Amino acid sequence: MGILSIALTILSCSTLVQTFFTQSAGIKGVLLCGDKPLVNTKLKLYDLDRGPFDRNDLLAEGTTDSMGQFSLHGHTTETTTIDPQLHIYHDCYEGMALCERETIIKIPKSYVSSGEKPERFLNIGKVNMHIKSLTGESSCNFLSRIFHRA
Repeated sequence: MGILSIALTILSCSTLVQTFFTQSAGIKGVLLCGDKPLVNTKLKLYDLDRGPFDRNDLLAEGTTDSMGQFSLHGHTTETTTIDPQLHIYHDCYEGMALCERETIIKIPKSYVSSGEKPERFLNIGKVNMHIKSLTGESSCNFLSRIFHRA
């Protein structure tokens, strides 16, 4: 009975492992603040996870260059198609900047690839961050403005 139990456990584990698969996503573009490049802006690429015990996966992070350009890609292993999002942390305002804004760009599932390298990148082109939000999701992190950025 013990050997049968061990064999069933091993079979169950190997079947479970096979249901996970590696997926990747990438995004690139240029960020502006008005007509000037948004330089050294913090970017994080996440896979949004919805389970109560499944935290969002950080796929990649980086910053924009001196021209506001960026290109990020990353991968993770999941059982279902990943939900990649780019989080942009910036201080582009028309008025006085009291907080750091977080703007989220959702990457369509059609840009998710199998494997560790994305087959294609979502190219958002030039985006002026004066806009309120690209996805209806934007927040103000006042404490991040008071203390240094992480």
